[in-house]
Amino acid sequence: MSQARNTTFDTVIKRLKRPLMLTWAGLIAERLVRAFWPLWCVIIAVCAALMLGLHDIAPVELVWIVAVLSGVAALGFAAIGARRFAWPSRDEAIRRMDGVLPGHPLAALADRQAIGGGDTGSEALWRAHIQRMETRAAQARAVEPDLRLARRDPFGLRYVALLGLVVALLFGSIWRAGTVTQMTPGGGAALASGPTWEGWIEPPAYTGLPSLYLNDQDGAFSAPEGSLVTLRFYGEVGALSMTETVSGRTEDIPPATDIEQSFEIVKDGTLRIDGPGGEEWKITALPDAPPEASVSEGLDVTFDGQMSQPFAASDDYGVVGGTATFELALDEVDRRHGLSAEPDARDPIVLDLPLPITGDRADFTETLIEDLSEHPWAHLPVRLTLNVRDERDQAGQSEPVVMDLPARRFFDPMAASVIEQRRDLLWAKSNARRVSQMLRAVSHNPEPGLFKSETAYLKLRVILRRLETFVDHASLTDENRDELAQALWDLAVLLEDGDIGDALERMRAAQERLSEAMRNGASEDEIARLMQELRDATQDYLRQKSQQAQREGDQTDEPDQGQSGDMQMLTDQDLQDMMDRIQELMEQGRFAEAQQALEEFQQMMENLRMAEGQQGQGGDNPGQQAMEGLAETLRDQQGLSDEAFRDLQEQFNPGAQAGESQGNEGRNGGQGQGQQHSQQGQGQQPGQQQGQGQGRQEGQQPGQGQGDQSAKGQQGGQAGALSDRQQALRRELERQRQGLPNVGGQAGEDARDALDRAGRAMEGAEEALRGDDLAEAIDRQAEAMDALRDGMRSLGEALAENSQSQPGQGQAQSQTPGQFGEQDPLGRSQRGLAGDQGEFTAREDVYRRAGELLDEIRRRSGETARPEVELDYLRRLLDRF
Repeated sequence: MSQARNTTFDTVIKRLKRPLMLTWAGLIAERLVRAFWPLWCVIIAVCAALMLGLHDIAPVELVWIVAVLSGVAALGFAAIGARRFAWPSRDEAIRRMDGVLPGHPLAALADRQAIGGGDTGSEALWRAHIQRMETRAAQARAVEPDLRLARRDPFGLRYVALLGLVVALLFGSIWRAGTVTQMTPGGGAALASGPTWEGWIEPPAYTGLPSLYLNDQDGAFSAPEGSLVTLRFYGEVGALSMTETVSGRTEDIPPATDIEQSFEIVKDGTLRIDGPGGEEWKITALPDAPPEASVSEGLDVTFDGQMSQPFAASDDYGVVGGTATFELALDEVDRRHGLSAEPDARDPIVLDLPLPITGDRADFTETLIEDLSEHPWAHLPVRLTLNVRDERDQAGQSEPVVMDLPARRFFDPMAASVIEQRRDLLWAKSNARRVSQMLRAVSHNPEPGLFKSETAYLKLRVILRRLETFVDHASLTDENRDELAQALWDLAVLLEDGDIGDALERMRAAQERLSEAMRNGASEDEIARLMQELRDATQDYLRQKSQQAQREGDQTDEPDQGQSGDMQMLTDQDLQDMMDRIQELMEQGRFAEAQQALEEFQQMMENLRMAEGQQGQGGDNPGQQAMEGLAETLRDQQGLSDEAFRDLQEQFNPGAQAGESQGNEGRNGGQGQGQQHSQQGQGQQPGQQQGQGQGRQEGQQPGQGQGDQSAKGQQGGQAGALSDRQQALRRELERQRQGLPNVGGQAGEDARDALDRAGRAMEGAEEALRGDDLAEAIDRQAEAMDALRDGMRSLGEALAENSQSQPGQGQAQSQTPGQFGEQDPLGRSQRGLAGDQGEFTAREDVYRRAGELLDEIRRRSGETARPEVELDYLRRLLDRF
């Protein structure tokens, strides 16, 4: 900038006097902050500590040490700041303001024309330049100072000090800072005014109450029990003394003239300070009452057994925890049947009470949610007691409430019976024999429909056999009992919620469960759920019927078809009206009429069932033929697997097969050895079946298969012959797979995939047989049979979904594998065993043979003398079934 300034520059600066002054003040503030911010932090921190009264609770020595260090730090930071601080000049303010303007117009206005003076053009250009810079300078504004200290204070110490000052202003007192002059006896104001005192009363932290300044209290006041009283005497030692009766202290009492006194308030009494300026107070100790709890009305239990029990709790200052305890009300139990025995010792049920996550815990209501359906005391009388505690660990207890332990209810008769026996077993291990007898009784010669699936029946048989084994050997431990109880629970759930694929069967099951619930006085939630289940099943059934009617309408031109459709629509409307009527009666509480309407609904369903059965009578169709062919392949595969197992048994234990045949012959009333093989394995000679199957499939004579069986029996097993038969069976399955009826949907795709898996498993079995690895071959054959069963099940579902309007379709559908009575536990046809021979009915035969098979497998698995490979195979069978 030129030393000589032109008049234009001075004029512009005069106009910018105000923004220039503000900019100059900003420079001063900026340099003060940067130079003295450490000094300010020390001063603010010391003031905050004094206002909070930290010097009153800290030792005198520590207070003086901190005071000296703070003074030294303040002096040091003041000296450093003074050295760094430089007073800004007017020109620095101008440069700061000019630096933010485009083109730096103030600097340009301060310049003078150095060359071209006297030249008209040059002077005109210079004047234009000056005018332009003057216009830009007129837009100048004050520049804000840069007060940021982030780079100078990376740890944010200035914010820490500021936070302490804010806290001191909110919770402290500026008057406390004045007591720092009285830190030593006889010093400061105390030397001038004589002895003085100061005191505070701090309630327990959990109360949330503020501290009391004793100097401000009148002659009487109250404080919570456990409050801490702190007194300080200043001036001459011994001039002041303290007397109190609120602490209840009898030992280790310090001298009454100590300059610092501290004790807790535990009872009502007086506090007196004797000496100059002394006072006396009458203190009332506010007791901390124990918490209270109560069980509220409104217990709710969902259909799956989850209970919701409301409760209320309260305390002076808040509840911090609690538990709900369920104890067996033995005097309220109906001690009959399985409960007549003395119960085994069992700990009470203890559950943690839920507390509010936010809000006040001094008085609240909450809901205890838990599922205790699997507990041994389910539905038995219990006493519910709530226990709550506060911060002082004081306990409060509710009045015991006698109630039936909420749990899931079972409406299926068989499931309810299983649950009852499970309860008796858990009640006392001495009931084990009685439970086994009851389970055997309810499962002996069961009525049709009692077990919804073969799996449920087999599970019950396995559980029963294990229980009887423990009872016979007196080896029932707590672990074994709990394991059996869990198995019984799973069985009951399977019986109650078993998967019923057919819509009409699901409707009937839903009707029976709803009727059972109404008779047993179920809750509104349970009845509503079962009613909705019945509605869903009915809607599925009507939708299937509507689709079938549409398909039939597309494939026939008979003139009475429209009339049939009208009848179908009328039937659908009747069903919907009946459902609405049942629900309306239940909502009105007229359960007797609702039960009668439900029975009429059941009768209507039975009529529809009979009508469908009559329409399903008819001849074979491609779907039925495919199912029969796959069933034939499954039987042949089972026979081949049985023969491979006998070869494996003979290989490791020569002569064992004949001995077992003789033993089985004696147990079954003298039947021939060939018949004995039939009952243990397939129902007829596997070699004969396979030979006949191969004769049909490969063009062989039936006698050829029998010759293979004879050679097998004589030579103890020829892997080559078995592998050839396995190969023929695999080719037959491939032919059947390619000739499956054209069924679509996911079920049809699943059927093809399952049959493809069966073919690969048969190929693996064939390779294992050629390698003389009988154990591996048996495993692959088991996989093939499983895949065949899956394929037949999926094919049956696909046929049901894509049923055609041809006679006999209902019959084909009814032969879907997996339905009860069509196959035994090993997947073999019932008709080939009992239906054709006429010795037993299919229903009776399946239960008998299932039990015999399990008994025989279990007996063999217990003979440790057998080869390990055979025992491993038997264990896999037990795990599977």
